[in-house]
Amino acid sequence: MGHFKTIIGHSPSLEAIVRNAKMVAATDVTVLIKGETGTGKELFANAIQRESQRADKPFITLNCAALSESLIESELFGHKKGAFTGAASHKVGLFESADGGTVFLDEINSLPLTVQAKLLRFLESGDCLAVGDTKVYHVDVRIISATNVDLNQQVKAGQFRRDLYYRLDVVPLELPPLARRIEDLEHLINHFMGMVADTHGKEPLLFNKSALTVLKNYPWPGNVRELKNLCERLSILVEGNSIDVEHLPREFFGAKIITSGEAFTLPDAGLSLEALEVDLIQQALQRAHGNRSKAAKLLGLTRDTLLYRMRKHGIND
Repeated sequence: MGHFKTIIGHSPSLEAIVRNAKMVAATDVTVLIKGETGTGKELFANAIQRESQRADKPFITLNCAALSESLIESELFGHKKGAFTGAASHKVGLFESADGGTVFLDEINSLPLTVQAKLLRFLESGDCLAVGDTKVYHVDVRIISATNVDLNQQVKAGQFRRDLYYRLDVVPLELPPLARRIEDLEHLINHFMGMVADTHGKEPLLFNKSALTVLKNYPWPGNVRELKNLCERLSILVEGNSIDVEHLPREFFGAKIITSGEAFTLPDAGLSLEALEVDLIQQALQRAHGNRSKAAKLLGLTRDTLLYRMRKHGIND
C-alpha cells in the first residue's frame, strides 16, 4: 500500500481514515470523501485509485463547482453534434473517456439537480446518454466523490437528491481538519519545507520554538492547504535559516482584542492565550528596541519574569 505514504501524519484520527481507505481501495465500491476545504480529499482519491485494480486505467478529475449546468452535463456525458449552439462536433464525455477506470467528482455538492438525475441513472445501470442524443451507451467506471459541505443538510433543503446521496455514500471517509490532528503539524511542515527547498535548491528553513507555538495554537481554517501555502511563502520571503514569530502573518495571533476601559474583553470566538503572550512579548521587545527592562515595563512585568517567559517560549530578541 505504498501510495498511501503520500499522506503525511501519524495522528490516531488520520491513521484510522488511512486504514479504512486501504480497505476501500481493494474493492470497487463507490466512495464519498467528506472534509473541509484543504484537508486533502483529492490526495486520498488519488491514493485509493492507485492502489485499486483500476490503477492502470484512466483517472479523471472534475470539479463540479467549476462549470455551468449545461457545460457540466456535456463534460460528463458528452454531446452530439448540433445538440446546442456551439456544438460543432461530437464530444466524448469523461465517463466514456474513463471507461474501465475511475472518475473523481470533487465538490459534488455543487452538481445541478438535473445532472444529479443522470448521475443516479449511471450509478444504477452504467447507462449514459450524451446531450442531444437518444442512444444510450454503457461504460464501466468507478465513482469517487468529495464534498466540503454536509450533504444531509442539502438533502433536507431540497438541493441534493436523497436517492443519489445514498448511492454515493456507500463508504464514507471523513477527513479530520488540521486543528483536530495538530500533532501532525511538524511532520507536515518538514515535508513541505523539504519540498520547497528541493524545488529551489536550498536548505530547508526551520521554525523556531516560539513560531511553532503560535502555529500549534492557530485554528487553520484553510487546513493542510493553508499550511502548505504558508511554508512556500516563508521559504521564499524569509532570509537566513530560521523562521521566527515576527515572520508570521498577523492573522496567526488570534482575534483582535477589544478594550473596555483598562480591561480586556475576550472575543466571542475566543483566542489562544499562549500565542497572544508570545505576540505581546515580541511587540514589547520591538517597541523597546530590544531593551528587556523597558519591554518588561511595557508588559507590567519584572525583568526576571519577562526573561523566564522568553525562555519558556524560546523567544530570542
